[in-house]
Amino acid sequence: MQEYISKQHRILRPAEQIYAVISRFDNLTPAVADRVEEWQATEETCSFKAKGFTVRLRMEERIEPRHVKIVGDDGGIPMDFAFWIQLHKVSDTDTRMRLVLHIELNMMMKMMIGGKLQGAIDQIAEGIARAMQAQA
Repeated sequence: MQEYISKQHRILRPAEQIYAVISRFDNLTPAVADRVEEWQATEETCSFKAKGFTVRLRMEERIEPRHVKIVGDDGGIPMDFAFWIQLHKVSDTDTRMRLVLHIELNMMMKMMIGGKLQGAIDQIAEGIARAMQAQA
């Protein structure tokens, strides 16, 4: 299983506030509904279309205010993966966030998309940090 880790981002907000947003898929609807096709979300699950494929995700684990673990749901991406959003509380108004992706890729897939996955995870982390900072 390969691991991709984003750069760490500083968000000048309490970890509890960030966690309250990232721990529910339905909280993401305003931010992503117009950016992906067929977005649907509940507190626990979401689905959307990306490049013609339906992606289904579910919250597998939540530890407040430290992290959420997201995995593929049945009928979604045909790869074994887990995605963590990790929060580290530095002070009451300073939180560090990073994303970690564990994914099972065969050698061919690793060569084809490995570098793109690292870039994507960095972009996603930066986007989340920017959105959280803007809400402050």
